[in-house]
Parts: sequence; structure tokens; C-alpha cells
Amino acid sequence: MDFTTSFPSRRSNIIAHNGMVATSQPLAAQAGLDVLKAGGNAIDAAVATVATLCVVEPCSTGIGGDAFALIWSAKEQKLYGLNASGPAPAKLTADHVRSLGHSEFPALGGLAVTVPGSLRGWELALAQFGTQGLDALLGRAIAYARDGYPVSERISRAWAFSQEKMSKHEDSRRVWVPNGRTPRPGELFQNPEFGRTLQAIAENGPEAFYTGEIAAQIAACVQADGGFLSEEDLADYRAEWVEPISVPYRDGYRFYEIPPNGQGLTALLALNIVNGFDVQALGHQSADTMHLFMEATKLAFADAHAYIADPRHAEIPLEGLLSEAYTAARRGQINMATAQPPLAGQPPRRGDTVYLTVADGEGNMVSWIQSLYMGFGSGLTAGRTGVQLQNRGANFSLEAGHPNEVAGGKRPFHTIIPGFITKNGAAWASFGVMGGFMQPQGHLQVGSNLIDFGLSPQAALDAPRFNWLQGMEFGVENSLGEERLAALRGRGHALLAPAQSTALHYGGGQVILRDQETGVLIGGSEPRSDGAAVGW
Repeated sequence: MDFTTSFPSRRSNIIAHNGMVATSQPLAAQAGLDVLKAGGNAIDAAVATVATLCVVEPCSTGIGGDAFALIWSAKEQKLYGLNASGPAPAKLTADHVRSLGHSEFPALGGLAVTVPGSLRGWELALAQFGTQGLDALLGRAIAYARDGYPVSERISRAWAFSQEKMSKHEDSRRVWVPNGRTPRPGELFQNPEFGRTLQAIAENGPEAFYTGEIAAQIAACVQADGGFLSEEDLADYRAEWVEPISVPYRDGYRFYEIPPNGQGLTALLALNIVNGFDVQALGHQSADTMHLFMEATKLAFADAHAYIADPRHAEIPLEGLLSEAYTAARRGQINMATAQPPLAGQPPRRGDTVYLTVADGEGNMVSWIQSLYMGFGSGLTAGRTGVQLQNRGANFSLEAGHPNEVAGGKRPFHTIIPGFITKNGAAWASFGVMGGFMQPQGHLQVGSNLIDFGLSPQAALDAPRFNWLQGMEFGVENSLGEERLAALRGRGHALLAPAQSTALHYGGGQVILRDQETGVLIGGSEPRSDGAAVGW
């Protein structure tokens, strides 16, 4: 592993042996670490961390959103997949949304609210693997909500970006835009209403959220804004265990993702294509390597947007999409001299976000991601609960007959994806890169940095990234250098202007890598945000 600090952030890796937490906000990372130091395991610490993130990074996540996780059980030497994404309300139909004049699913308001799944995910993970209950794990989050916490610079900027959106709804304005403005860096912010909601959940479990007065306030809020979410939709929801999907990569490594309805398949499609090229020979972040990754990304997204949907409602040709023959055909479409437009193939058919990763001294590892989707989600806050509601319905299609066409009880195409890598069948790296459709692109780029070029976790995160937007259009971080940017433009890539590229989001990544011989943990955290890796 190369520990050279060769990129602008100049951060050092965090190295520890007994346990580690890496996430996007230092207060939340410390909450998880305290659980590990007090004897909790990685799953306990992950829940404490994400619960704290729901308080201290409210523009990105909350219990009104969804979650996914990949959990490595050291005892079983097995990886588990957790899908805690909620469906559309049972009474919602595509015809109704189209009758309102929409050609694309609306991103804001009551129609966009799907059943919040995250709390059921916490419940399921703790029931299977945890050693502590929510009464113990929510203490730090409750205290920050009740007593206040200082708002960080980055979160203050993200909060301000959503001021207009959150000012349009009475309860959102009261909670999130107090005194007519959003919190400034360093100001203490309190959300006592959310503190009381968390206290009820700590005392009575997730049923306090999915039934009773809190559920009634959530349903009333959504329905008052034209949505269909009901108390029955909330009461009926359960998270589920799913079998992770994976592809081999290079010698001995294997990448794992959550299966659809998440977009983890996108990362695997791109990795499969890239795996047929000698990336080391092309050179780290050379024009050739960048061009290859960008072309593979476009091909992967074309297939993802054509086929990813809720597998309970649509046939998804997973085996065909990941087959060697189909991958070879897609790989053959790459012209190393010229960029090509992204087009979906025809595979053979057979029958704003937070990310965190935790590892403990026993060998358990958790890759957890949770989100409201766009900043503060739908823009709605449920009555006096302090809970902001997600807008995951925005990713449904209104195209008649599309696999992802909205329907009651159907889960939407989901952007949030946790990642995991094994080496020779054993846990090696738990990682993720949050940020909408940047996520599978980040998995490809950071994963290749770790494996193809032997970069340390922090260097793998520090390295410049690209972000495919649409068609032939990409943002590429300017630190890649003008010579390489010019070479990419010369091959037909439509790169954003430097000022536009600087303003673009390139994801928020976290990595914990486990040395398989010594058990030493090596962690890196996103330099483009408030990311913090902490260990002991």
C-alpha cells in the first residue's frame, strides 16, 4: 500500500486496532466511537452514528428517509445485505400523477414522499447482530437535539442552500429556518421536537414512529400537501435482508453491492467493463484511464436507467447484465480514441445523503448509507415531530410500461448504495461515496485507486474525480491538470468549464480497510467535506 500523500488534501490515514468509525460529521463519528469503546460492536456503533447524523446533518439524512447496509459478520465470515427503502403509498398511481400535468415525477411536496424505511433498518440490524438497544444507542442524538450542537461550516452552507425550499412549508419554516434564516457556522441549533420523537423511539422502539401519534402526524402532513401516504402504509412497512450482488475484480478481489431497487448494479457493470483492461499499464489518472472509466460509466448508467426497478414488480435481467458475454459486448463498444453517446444494451433475459463505515476489534464491519435524497428531502416536516420527510418518489418514472413506472406499494429506483470489497473471500474494505448519481462513479474510481494502484484509503479518496452528468457531459476536478483535461476534450468529452466544475459535487467518501494478517484498521475520510475517521 502506498502511503504517499500525493494529492491536495494532505490528510493522513487514521490507523487503529480496536475499532474505527468514518463518516461525514465529526460529532457523529465520536458518538459511534464511544459505543465501540464502551463494549458495543460495529452494528451498535453504526446505529449510534447514523442516529447522531440525523440530528447534526439534517439537510442530508433523517429518520424520515431510507437506508441500505452491507454487514460483514466476523463470526459467520459472511456478508449480509439490508434493504430499508420504503415503497410508494398503496393508493398512489402513475395515472393520477400524469393527470396533474406532470411528465416527470415531481421532486418536492407530498407526492414525492415514500414510506420512510431507515428506522426499520436500524431495528432489523440490531435484532440480528446488535448487543445494545435503541434506549442506549440514541442517547447522544437525543442530547444534541434537546440541548443543541454547533453547526459546522459545510453543513451551514448546505442548510442555507435549502432556505427558500424549507420556508415554503409552515412546520419546516418553524423548525429549520428559525428567526427567518438558517443557522450560521458555529451557532448552536436545537430541535427539541425531534428530541422528543427520538426519546419516544428510545423508550418504545420503532413502533412509536410507525404507529400512533407520530405516524398520524406524518400521514396528515403528506396528505395535506397532495400526497397519499397513510397510517396504514407506515404500519405495514418492514425492512428486509437481501442477498448482495457481486463481481470479481483482478486477482482475488470481489466487489459487493445491494441488488436493485438500488443503483449498486451500476457500479458492478462499470467495474466488469474496466476489469477487461490493463488499467495499471494505462497509468493512474492518465487521459487513457480517465477516458476508459468515463466511457464505462456512461454504458453502465445507460443500462441502469433502462433496467433498475423494484424486483418485486419488474423482471430485472441481473444474470444477463453481469454475464461475461454481455460484458464483452459492452466493452467492445469502447473506442479509446473517441467518446461515444450512452446507449442501453439488450442483455439476455432469464427467469443530499450520509455514509458511514464502522469496524470493530472482533472483525465485524458495517457499510451503511442513509438519506433524505435532495437537501431536506421533500421540503415537508411532519407536524410537531421535528421529522423532515424524504422525496425518494422523485426517482420514479412516469413513462408508461417502464420497469420503474410508479405504482402503489412499489419501491423507486434508489441512488444510495453501500460498498464492500473482499480479498480472497475475507473482509478487506468497507467503503462508500455518497452523493446521488455520483455514488457508483465514486465506487469505480475509489475502488480502482485501492486495488489497481495500491493507494491508501485516504489517498484513494483525495485523488481527483469525474462526475458524469448526462449525454457526453462530465464535470472533472480541475486538479487533474489542464493537459489531461485538454486530452479528454480532444476525444469528444464535453467537460464543464473550470468554474462550473469547481461548483459541482464529487461525492463524500469514507473507507475502512482491514489488514488481513494483523487486523489493523486503516481509515480515510472525505477531504471535500467535514469527514472524520476516528479510531482507538
